[in-house]
Amino acid sequence: MKTAYVLKKKKRVSPGQIIALAGFVILGFILVFPLYYLVLASFRQTQLLFREGMALGINLEQMTLENYAYIFSGASKYAYWYFNSIAITSLYALSALIVCSVVGYGLAVYDFKGRNLIFGLVLFVMMIPLEILMLPLYQIIIKLKLVNTYTGVILPYVAFPLGIFFFRQYAISLPRDYLDAGRIDGCTEYGLFFRIMAPLMLPAYGAMAILLARKEWNNFVWPLVVLRTSDKYTLPIGLASQIDPYGTGFQVLLPGAVLAILPPVLVFIFGQKYFISGLTVGGIKG
Repeated sequence: MKTAYVLKKKKRVSPGQIIALAGFVILGFILVFPLYYLVLASFRQTQLLFREGMALGINLEQMTLENYAYIFSGASKYAYWYFNSIAITSLYALSALIVCSVVGYGLAVYDFKGRNLIFGLVLFVMMIPLEILMLPLYQIIIKLKLVNTYTGVILPYVAFPLGIFFFRQYAISLPRDYLDAGRIDGCTEYGLFFRIMAPLMLPAYGAMAILLARKEWNNFVWPLVVLRTSDKYTLPIGLASQIDPYGTGFQVLLPGAVLAILPPVLVFIFGQKYFISGLTVGGIKG
């Protein structure tokens, strides 16, 4: 009898792959280094930073939690800024998901007069810079008496053009057989959306929720225009207000910037499954 031996061939690593891997490692180090620098500086006293400069080594004797304790004390309004950012981001993401998904679904499924015109306007608005719309939007906010309110920050951008375009493209890729079966069973048009199409679009909701949350969490210009009092500031505005030529705000700025990174990172970690599937499945027509 002949004995068959299966020899596993070792995969040879080409020089190009080694160079690419080395390039990615260097790029990753460059991207992570500022974060490491920021975290290390947040645990040092401000006086030491200005007196001795920034050291890259970890010295446990000079590290302290005083900065983190200070930002959540009564002497700082950082806790208000953090709560405002979480509240505005959550409310905006939820309301924008509802509006964008309904509008995108309507443009994808229903054939009505002016549908292409509305979709064209959505694409046109996507190309308009924020600075052009800021003045008329601010005048509307003043007339509605929504200055220095959460609603004034959230309302103008609930109908997010990119979100409408994304949900339209995703809804087009879904099969229409479910809708026909639902209509035969006597389901209403609202029932078709909430009971059939919305569950099918869960990956799209997950992907867009991450994009919307990241957008609003980092939003700076429009909240700066609408919000007036410091206790209503969001994190980007509050942290920016700590920047001065004398360096007196670094006790809040450094640890505050570190903690401001955590929510977007956690949202992406727990939602990356839906994020990846939502971006890929939407491009496949079935």
